[in-house]
Order: sequence, then structure tokens, then C-alpha cells
Amino acid sequence: MILVTTDYISGKVLDMLGMVKGSTIQSKNIGKDITQGFKTLVGGELKAYTEMMNEARALATKRMVEEAEAMNADAVVNVRYASSSVMQGAAEVMAYGTAVKFK
Repeated sequence: MILVTTDYISGKVLDMLGMVKGSTIQSKNIGKDITQGFKTLVGGELKAYTEMMNEARALATKRMVEEAEAMNADAVVNVRYASSSVMQGAAEVMAYGTAVKFK
């Protein structure tokens, strides 16, 4: 499966199949929340949250690709990511794009 952030793939004629998306809501355990809260006092990267968001993006992308594969797509163009806070310590990550088939 080819994933691109552009609305085209060089050398390919595309037939648009429709929008595909994948999402997840992730949180860290209370122990990680507390230790990361202390980290905000001294500054620096919140590594547990960076890891959480990387895992969330990977899972959202996987789910988007599965939806595209169910449509027999060859690629997903215009791939985008969005995230939002759902509650303290939890975030939703969404991956979305347009599933296409090569002509």
C-alpha cells in the first residue's frame, strides 16, 4: 500500500474510491501521568507521551490502511493526521486520506 501526502502519484492515473480513516484514543497509566506531570516542572521532552502519540499514529495509520484494503485500493493519497485531547492524559489520533486505484 502506497501512502502519500500529495494528491497524486507520479506516473500513475488514479481512480478515486473515497475517503478512508483510522483512529484511536490512547492514554498512559496514572503512574506515568504523575511522573510526566513532575517533568513539566523542570522542562524537557515528555518521553512517555511522545511514545504514546507515536503508537497512536501507527495504530490509526494501520486502521486507515485496513479500510483502504477493504476497498481494494492500491494507495491512499492526501494522507493527513489530526489529534485532539479527549480528557486529561488521553488523546485521539486520526489518520485520513483518499483511497485510490491505479487505472
